[in-house]
Amino acid sequence: MVNNFGRNLRSELNFQDITIKELSSRTGIPVATLDCYLGTRATVPSVDAAYKIAQALQVSVEYLVSGENTSINNPSKKKISQEARNVINWIESLTSEQCKAVYNLVMQFNKGK
Repeated sequence: MVNNFGRNLRSELNFQDITIKELSSRTGIPVATLDCYLGTRATVPSVDAAYKIAQALQVSVEYLVSGENTSINNPSKKKISQEARNVINWIESLTSEQCKAVYNLVMQFNKGK
């Protein structure tokens, strides 16, 4: 569990492009304490700290511990692959017109299946 929490937390911080300092500001947990969760010795956070971190990142504590259940706002509780997350990140950076063009391409691709 120790290594999983730190690894999953690091992955989520990278995915959301959030610094440890910013997470500290959102949670009230000192940077040094967050560093302990992420470091090579990776300490286990208290339930309260894990909950604050999960809330700040909008993921479940379950996800931070196990890598399952990607988001509080994901009722299907499907795990989203890193590749899918990268695509979502990329799409979010597009303009409205570009999003429509990508959507149309995907719809055409799905028709060909």
